[in-house]
Amino acid sequence: MTAIRTRLPSPATPVTSSHGLRWSPLLALATAAFLGIVTEALPAGVLPEMAHDLRVGESAMGQSLTGYALATGLSAIPLARATARWNRKRLVLAAVAVLLVANAVTALSPSYPLTMAARIAGGVAVAAIWAELVGYARRLTPPQLHGRAIAVTGIGVPLALSLGIPLGTWSGRLIGWRPTFGLVAVLAAALLVWIAAAVPGAPGRRSGRAEPLLGVLRLPGVRPVLFVVAAFVLAHNVLYTYIAALLDDYGLTDRRDLVLLVLGIASVAGLAVTGALVDRRLRHLTLAATAAVLAALGLLLLPAPAAPLVLLAAALWGLGWGAVPPLFQTAAADAGGDRAQTLLVATWNTAMGLGGAVGGLLLDLAGPGAFPWFALALLLPVLAVAALARRHGFPPKRP
Repeated sequence: MTAIRTRLPSPATPVTSSHGLRWSPLLALATAAFLGIVTEALPAGVLPEMAHDLRVGESAMGQSLTGYALATGLSAIPLARATARWNRKRLVLAAVAVLLVANAVTALSPSYPLTMAARIAGGVAVAAIWAELVGYARRLTPPQLHGRAIAVTGIGVPLALSLGIPLGTWSGRLIGWRPTFGLVAVLAAALLVWIAAAVPGAPGRRSGRAEPLLGVLRLPGVRPVLFVVAAFVLAHNVLYTYIAALLDDYGLTDRRDLVLLVLGIASVAGLAVTGALVDRRLRHLTLAATAAVLAALGLLLLPAPAAPLVLLAAALWGLGWGAVPPLFQTAAADAGGDRAQTLLVATWNTAMGLGGAVGGLLLDLAGPGAFPWFALALLLPVLAVAALARRHGFPPKRP
């Protein structure tokens, strides 16, 4: 069957409400996000095994997540400028192809430096994917469905946490971490075919001078949103990157897969609720998501929490974290449009990278017990800023 190729309207062109949600292209883009998160976070589930095989310490191996995330965050702005005139579909296809190569090289790499180089290349590629998700979602749907469309493209994140990472951890133990990265490369190859067939083409910027990207920071609401993104993502990744060490500290080494599965399933539930309500309850959901993760931290800070309490904490953490991607993407789009999305990608992934680096320092200097305290110190200001940004950033009613 010959695929029907259409050209997306520009972001300024309204889409009629009769179009509804276009599921195949939206889900293909969601799978690209899934692939990016699995590629990024997979080492967290097999960190000890990778460190042993590549003859480095766990904190050094944790920097494979840091390098990936920092490459995404630091390349987002220059990459957006360099590829502004590229056809957007071709850009996404090129990015997925680079992820395919990065995972294949990681699977075969005999050395830590080569593994890090492949991870950094993958991080740069995923910056292009993240930057296109919201733009495509908004172009493919009428304005009243923008929030839901963004939630659909964002479903890849909690699915990666709920299915991709636990399955990757299980697969790493069953067949080894190298074949597991090879399977992710096969997924990337299949995704290339799907995107080529299902995702409409979209032209890049053809002419005219682009507005200064950093000028969007002057728009009301953008800075509070970016602060909330940076602090929330940093808190999450300090915990998540070294979750194996944290669970070992609680005596739950043999429950690692189960904790990750609970966290991921709860993330899907959080996303499902958010997808249904984000267009009407952006502010309330943001406050509730932050409160849920704060409650999880409270449980983790109890003296020697038992396994059921850790699982409850994982469920609360997942509910809050699963809601975050569509909430923050929608808030940034409302406050600053497409330019704010590029800054959101840069902020988000730089915070992810710093989470790995800061977590490594905390692990070496204070042990894994310091992780929940550090996350708590970040999320209390997040709750305050989100609550105060009532007029711009996280208003009761979306513009």
